[in-house]
Amino acid sequence: MIRINLLAVERERSKRRTVIPAAHRVTIAASLILIASALLIGWSFWSLRQTSQRLDDEIARGEAETQQLRAVLAQVQRFEARKAQLQQRVTLIEQLRRGQAGPVHALDEISKAIPERLWLTDLVEKEGAFTLTGMTTSLTGLSDFVANLESSAWFKKPIDIIDSQVQAVDPKAGGEMFKFSIKASFNNLEAPPLPPPPAAAGRGAAPTK
Repeated sequence: MIRINLLAVERERSKRRTVIPAAHRVTIAASLILIASALLIGWSFWSLRQTSQRLDDEIARGEAETQQLRAVLAQVQRFEARKAQLQQRVTLIEQLRRGQAGPVHALDEISKAIPERLWLTDLVEKEGAFTLTGMTTSLTGLSDFVANLESSAWFKKPIDIIDSQVQAVDPKAGGEMFKFSIKASFNNLEAPPLPPPPAAAGRGAAPTK
């Protein structure tokens, strides 16, 4: 009696049916690689897009802050310009005040320096220099007047006597009259100090071209 093992035949057929050709395996592998590459590219694109969006937001915030800083800077510049204008006005007012106070001090010092039997007939001021013309009954009075002016801190030394001469008088009155003219330079103690002169170059310094 002949026996045929049908199960073995079926198993052999099943094994033959499940075998995938090499070409198909390559195709499947390539497809999987393409899918993985597509997923990777998609994720990279999404990540770059998120990064770009974040950078755009940061740039927008930076531009907004820049606009705010520009507005603040403009306000500061306007404030500085206003401050400079006010400072110029204050300086001008101070100069005018000092300029007005100078002649007042000069006249006050001159009036206090006049001795007895001496009087002024003319007073001329030009650029801080006073020319005083007057009459006196003696040269001693003129000398005292000059000494009093020189002792005042509001006038510079020396006080120059420009002219001194005897004037004819009525013989019945007796004595002599002297006409004089002196020059005094005013020393304004309230004037702002002059800027220091530029420093001189040293002996070994090379000449500038």
